[in-house]
Amino acid sequence: MKISVVFPNVLYREGPEGVLKLIKAIEAIGYDELDMFDHVVMGHPTETRRKPFYSPTMPILEAFMVLSYAAAATTKIGLGVGVLVLPQRQPTLVAKQVSTLDTLSGGRVRLGLGIGWQRSEFEALGEDYDTRGRRMDEAIDLMRAYWQDEHVNFDGTYYQANDMAMEPKPPQGASIPIWIGGTWPKSLKRVVTHGDGWLGMNAPGDPPLAEKLASLYQFAEELGRDPATIRLQMGLSPDALDREKRTRFYAEPQLLLDRALQLKEMGFEQTSIDCVPIFQQGYRTSDAMIEYLAQIHETLAPALAD
Repeated sequence: MKISVVFPNVLYREGPEGVLKLIKAIEAIGYDELDMFDHVVMGHPTETRRKPFYSPTMPILEAFMVLSYAAAATTKIGLGVGVLVLPQRQPTLVAKQVSTLDTLSGGRVRLGLGIGWQRSEFEALGEDYDTRGRRMDEAIDLMRAYWQDEHVNFDGTYYQANDMAMEPKPPQGASIPIWIGGTWPKSLKRVVTHGDGWLGMNAPGDPPLAEKLASLYQFAEELGRDPATIRLQMGLSPDALDREKRTRFYAEPQLLLDRALQLKEMGFEQTSIDCVPIFQQGYRTSDAMIEYLAQIHETLAPALAD
């Protein structure tokens, strides 16, 4: 079972040296992938806008810029986004960014995608919130065409290309892994029709994870895809119903291991460490976080080895 680390944006406060030290350490410890969280802007609550899921002043570095920085400082660790809000970005430009990152990293990119939830962010970026799902499907098809075809011709409802070229092609070509997040039925169907894998999510109030997996597999069978071809990742968090463990979950590596073993038993091949709760547990410097990430890896990796 592979283990990724979601980069803690808050450590930008240590400057480029601190960011670089942490990135290099994550690879040196032995983690399989470095993942970036994505939001461009966050909306403050207003009279007509609810408070967002996250603090609007939470620091968020731009995903591709950090991954490019990481590509130059590492040699083997995977580079991922979990998830990039694709419909609020211009897909031809995203195709070029991903192709360039894959080229300069030697084929280490995994692209996680989602439709997003923050209407105000779409408005700030000049994109239509209400068509985001349909545009996401079309954008994925367009990007894969740019990564593979010498002559790109695309006549979609939202995006077009008339005999265009994009070079160089990424080392992984159109096979750059696209893993899709989300738990709504339309998102799970999108995993089946447009994705290589599912980035699982587990929030309070959601159906149990087993039910989501069952729905995903049912959609695959209905749409003619072998469920075994769908790859699976779930972030390390306590079961949505287990409130007692939630506050101390990241304080005890054994709890992380217990949950990871449960996920592996369910068929998940990758999991991720969220550094935000680690920061909240008091590991507020790069040195402290590196030490604790090493402890977590030492606890998890031997037991999760295939």
